[in-house]
Amino acid sequence: MTDRFATTPFGGRSLSHAMFAVQEKTARAREKLAGSDANHPEKWALLRELTQARAAFFLSDRTIAVLEALLSFYPETLLDGSAPLVVFPSNAELSMRTRGMSSATIRRHLAALVEAGLIIRRDSPNGKRYARRGEGGEIEHAFGFDLSPLALRADEIREHAAAARDMERAIHRVRSEITIHLRDVSKTIDAGLSEERPGAWEAYADELAALSGRVSRHLPLETMKTRRDALADLRSKVEKAYLDTLSNEEMSGTDSSSEHHIQNSNIDHHFERASEKSQKRTAAPETEENHKAEAGRSQAMSKMRQRLLDAKLKRAQHSDAWPGDLAAGPVKTAALPLGAVLEACPQIRDYARNDIGDWRDLMQTAGLVRSMLGISPDAWERARETMGDINASITIAAILERAGEIRSPGGYLRALTDRAEIGQYSVIPVIKALNGEGRA
Repeated sequence: MTDRFATTPFGGRSLSHAMFAVQEKTARAREKLAGSDANHPEKWALLRELTQARAAFFLSDRTIAVLEALLSFYPETLLDGSAPLVVFPSNAELSMRTRGMSSATIRRHLAALVEAGLIIRRDSPNGKRYARRGEGGEIEHAFGFDLSPLALRADEIREHAAAARDMERAIHRVRSEITIHLRDVSKTIDAGLSEERPGAWEAYADELAALSGRVSRHLPLETMKTRRDALADLRSKVEKAYLDTLSNEEMSGTDSSSEHHIQNSNIDHHFERASEKSQKRTAAPETEENHKAEAGRSQAMSKMRQRLLDAKLKRAQHSDAWPGDLAAGPVKTAALPLGAVLEACPQIRDYARNDIGDWRDLMQTAGLVRSMLGISPDAWERARETMGDINASITIAAILERAGEIRSPGGYLRALTDRAEIGQYSVIPVIKALNGEGRA
C-alpha cells in the first residue's frame, strides 16, 4: 500500500490518466524487481543517457537540468527502483540548483517530467514537501518527487540513447557524403566552363543548384539519403562528361596537363589561366571569332557564378529555420506590439530584474540572456547594428524559447544576421509562428 499513498495531486491540479498510468506501471515494475538482484543504475550515468535520448521522451535541455537538480537531492549514487525514492526540496533550494530558474519555469518542467513518466509527484495533505520521521529518525513517509520511475526505466532509456547515437553517426556520415559530392560536382562544372570544354555544363549547373544548400540536422535521414543519391548520380554524369573531353596527352599525366587536374585544391587557378588565355588572345590578331568566343566564355562564367550565388541564397533560406521565419526586407523598428512578443516568448520574463514593461526592459533583459546563451559580444553587436536594437532583442527572446532545439545559439544568431543583411529575415513571421504553436 506504500506505493498507493498520496497519488493524487494537491490543490487545483487534476489527476490525468497519464499520471495514473505511470503510477500503475511503476507499481508493476517494482513487483517484478522484488527479490531480484537487478543492477541498480548510477544516477549521473543514467542522466547522461537520458540527455542523449531526450528527443524520444520529448524533453528539452532545461527539463533535463531540472531533473539533474532533483537527482542532486538524492544522497545515494545508485538508484534502487524497488522502493520509492522521494526527494523533497524546497522551491528556494530547487531554484538555486537550477541556476536561478524561476518557480513558474520549474513547475512547467516538472510537469513535463511527470507527463514523460520519469517522476511521480507525491503531494502531502497541505501540498508542502517534507519527510515524516519515526522515533528512531528513519523516514516513514516522504512527500515530494519520487525518482523510482527513472530507475525502473533505465533499460528503456539506454536503448533510446543507443538508437540516438546510431542515428547521429548515420546523419553525420550522410551529411559528409553530401558535402563531398557538392564540392566535387561544383569544381568539375567550374573546370569544364573555365577550360571551355564541350558539354552540357549549364544544364549540370541547373541540376546542381536544385540540389545545393545546407543540409539541416533536423531533416529526416531518408530525405538526406535521397539527396545524397541524387548528387552521386549527378557527380557520375559530370565526371564522365569531363573525362570524355580529355585528350590522350591530357590523360597521360604530363606536367602541362596536371595544371588542369579536376581535383586541384585551388579553385581560383582557372581564373589565372583564363587571364593568361586572354593575354595571349590580345597579342594575337583580333578577329570577330575571337571576340565571340571570349564573349561566350565570359557569359558562361557569369552564369555559373550567378547560379552559385543563387544556391547560397537558397541555402540561407532553408537552413535551420522554424516555419515562416523568412520575409523580404530587414525591419529596423518594432512592427508588432510588445505583448505579442512576450506571449510568444514567455521564458524571457524569467530573466528580467523586475518585469518587462516596455521595449527598454526587453533590450536590457536580452543583453543578459545573450550572455547566458553563450552568444559572443561581437555577434550581438553585429545583430544590433543590422537588425536594430529592438528586433535583435526579439530575436534573442525567440532563440531562448527554442534553446532546446538550437545547438549553437551564437552561430544561429550570426546566420540570422547574414539573412537580415540580404533582406531575407524578419521577426514578424517568427513571432507569428511561435504564437501559433499553442505554448502552455
